[in-house]
Amino acid sequence: MVNLELYRVFYTVAKCGSLTRAAEQLYISQPAVSQAIKQLESQLGGQLFLRTSKGMELTEKEGRMMFGYVEQIMKLAFAAENEFNEIQQQAAGTLRISVSDTMCKYFLLDYLAEFHQKYPQIVLNVLNSTTQEAISQVKAGKSDLGFVNLPVEEHGISVVLQTQELHHIFVGGRKYAEMAQKVHSLKSLEDFPLLMLETNSSSRQMLISYCHSLGIHLHPEIELGSIDLLKGFARANLGITCIPREYVTRNLVDGSLIEIPTDPAIPSTATGLITSDKAPLSFAVRHFIDIFKKEDDRPEA
Repeated sequence: MVNLELYRVFYTVAKCGSLTRAAEQLYISQPAVSQAIKQLESQLGGQLFLRTSKGMELTEKEGRMMFGYVEQIMKLAFAAENEFNEIQQQAAGTLRISVSDTMCKYFLLDYLAEFHQKYPQIVLNVLNSTTQEAISQVKAGKSDLGFVNLPVEEHGISVVLQTQELHHIFVGGRKYAEMAQKVHSLKSLEDFPLLMLETNSSSRQMLISYCHSLGIHLHPEIELGSIDLLKGFARANLGITCIPREYVTRNLVDGSLIEIPTDPAIPSTATGLITSDKAPLSFAVRHFIDIFKKEDDRPEA
């Protein structure tokens, strides 16, 4: 097999069109460049260049054909070097993530742990943010990526992938255990003490908007600032609330919260990962996203 260094010299001469300029780029003498080309032509058994008054020109058939293949090899080599250098330089940077504390606790934590195990030198900076705050922070360059409730239609923002589907259900404490025995109309819930998130919550806005479309008007008796508080107040029998099933799975199993079936059921929603359109994705962001893509590729159990 031909020494790969000879191909590097061949590629440089073809790009420069001159033995002198190629020698300058390769930091070797011009006679050494000329000798390498002659050696390569001898080993291949054919002429690769035409020596003209203007410099070095590839032969129409053999030279151009060989250059096409060698160029692909060199591009792969350059790409490998760039990737290697990027890992060395950026794997020690910072990854800034905007996400709500609820989504972080019930969904993202395992992914963060996996990423930290793979890239321990990357500092994780997690900002507790609502969907609108996450969008603003990503657009302003204050966060590298964000986790938000979908849909998102915002100029300058890309939804990279959908990360989770959420199925909203009504739940109450043990005081409401009998309500689990039958399906209740959504309208009948107007008569019960309701626990809801604050008005700027996207999940509350979704619930209110959907109920209004059916002529149903739900008003909270108590407003709270987090899903965990909703769960705690519901367990204390202070009212019933609407929470994604994915966030109360353990409570439903241990019986501390009771599911209250409704007709119609509340539509499911989704969460997604967003990035800015302004700049290329960094090493840290690309490899963090890869964790989710690999998750999607895993076979179902």
